[in-house]
Amino acid sequence: MNEKIDRAANALIESYSDDELKIHHLGRQPLPSHAEIIRVLVTTHELLFPGYIGAQGLTNESLRAHVEARVSWLYEVLTEQIKRAVGHSDKIGVVCDITDAQASECASLLLAELPRLRQLLATDVQAALDGDPAATCRDEIIFSYPSIYAVMVYRLAHEFFKMNVPLIPRIMTEHAHHRTGIDIHPGTRIGSSFFIDHGTGVVIGGTAVIGNNVKLYQGVTLGAFSFDKDAAGDLVRDTKRHPTIEDDVVIYAGATILGGETVIGSGSVIGGNVWLTHSVPPGTRVLQDSPNLRIIPPDAAAVS
Repeated sequence: MNEKIDRAANALIESYSDDELKIHHLGRQPLPSHAEIIRVLVTTHELLFPGYIGAQGLTNESLRAHVEARVSWLYEVLTEQIKRAVGHSDKIGVVCDITDAQASECASLLLAELPRLRQLLATDVQAALDGDPAATCRDEIIFSYPSIYAVMVYRLAHEFFKMNVPLIPRIMTEHAHHRTGIDIHPGTRIGSSFFIDHGTGVVIGGTAVIGNNVKLYQGVTLGAFSFDKDAAGDLVRDTKRHPTIEDDVVIYAGATILGGETVIGSGSVIGGNVWLTHSVPPGTRVLQDSPNLRIIPPDAAAVS
């Protein structure tokens, strides 16, 4: 049995020397730590929604020390993780606007944005309360609604994305995707009062633009057409591929809206299961005709 284990281990180790596989990262500068970035999300979640997440019963006397300790830890960890991400970009030859020395500045900028992000998230929570008659209070929404967590992580990741920090934004949003079933690319631009009801299966592409007071239901896709390629056969990446959703739009379950030039005008309503690949003006209602249903009564079904 030990010989079989040794053979299996040796074969696996040999596979690591095969550069054609391109799925190992050994003997190089450390990559960002997935576990540490999740810890960052947990701690930031606590700072954005104090009293709901993490420490309970904080008083005016204990609050300052608690927050200062958390912020200090975040600064140190984020600085290290950003340095690792920047170092990886340098190693693989990807142009990165951030130098290793600027990692601490990026961490400071993110921490300075937390009060503004709290204001934005407060509008998202209010949108959930206003948009879901099943919601009884803000506490229920903050504790239990998956969209609040997914949007919180997106808003944090988007700040890193705007600073051109590599790797970390996608690690964050893919963690939220795994946890909630809501896939929001960190490059998406989303306004205030954003609510995703239920949420599972929502996909929002990286060049989508979403205005204020927009509501989505489960299974909505804001996606792209098949991707163009350049003369070398590589994907064309730096183009707007996903739609623009203007203010006060509601998009119902299962709708798919595609294309970078597609604009959904303000105040429009997109019905469930609609497939839309062109723009519509403000105030439009787009509905899918009801399918022809055959309803067979129980007696008839038994006879047949």
